[in-house]
Amino acid sequence: MARDWTIKELLTWTTRYFEDQGIAAARLEAEILLAYALQTDRVFLYTYFDKPVNQQERARFRSLIQRRARHEPVAYITGIKEFMSLSFEVSPAVLIPRPETELLVEKALDLCANKRWRICDMGTGSGAIAVSLAYYSDARVTAVDISGAAIEIAKRNAERHGVQIEFCQSDLFAGVDPDQQFDLITANLPYITADEYKTLDAGVRRYEPKEALLAGGDGLDLYRRLLPQAAARLVPGGYILFEIGARQGQAALALAGQIDTSQLVTDLAGRDRLIISRRYGNDEDHALADR
Repeated sequence: MARDWTIKELLTWTTRYFEDQGIAAARLEAEILLAYALQTDRVFLYTYFDKPVNQQERARFRSLIQRRARHEPVAYITGIKEFMSLSFEVSPAVLIPRPETELLVEKALDLCANKRWRICDMGTGSGAIAVSLAYYSDARVTAVDISGAAIEIAKRNAERHGVQIEFCQSDLFAGVDPDQQFDLITANLPYITADEYKTLDAGVRRYEPKEALLAGGDGLDLYRRLLPQAAARLVPGGYILFEIGARQGQAALALAGQIDTSQLVTDLAGRDRLIISRRYGNDEDHALADR
């Protein structure tokens, strides 16, 4: 008769197995998947370390381990990814939100603090940026994506967190109301070059949407299209914040020169991460919030 394994034993075995598979955050991922299989949270695992796990629960957990061993991202297995301390629904139709993108949201929140700005999040994907901005500020947010499937997921994430967002399926600003202007535009568009794409983790290449990662030429082609459109949509004194790759800082700065003033922001590891550009103007006189 097969013995029952305890939570502790399953975590220990799975952590070692994941390490053998070259999975970096082996213990963390073992905990996330076991908590998901048991339909509980990670706190429960530590509270009931010696609790036996029955055969049905082990079978469910085993199937999750097998999926992860094939490099399927944990977020797609569970259907959930945390971002800005909020949980977001994700699927292979959208890119998994990255922790480094929280820098863009934090900078945007600093800019729009205590202001009822009009914000456009371009290339919204799961809606992580747009929903976070609407949740943590008084901004009126429009979220745009070329993918209808992404828009549907972003809508559900807005409902999940009780925020009101205007959604628009569009190729950049092509389908956005031509009379609509914004105090702030955020963008996390594809910026991975073809050569860089080949070096990405197998799980990223196999499961995450290629169109949400890969950009033409030097990786900045979509921003070359976006920035002239964004410049025409910003109110005087308005900002655009867009995420870039770790070696794209100077090229992106030069590209952003068509907007009046720009700066490069690096992340905690000192890597190029974000461009902040601003149109000349007086916020108090021209921002939409004060009209």
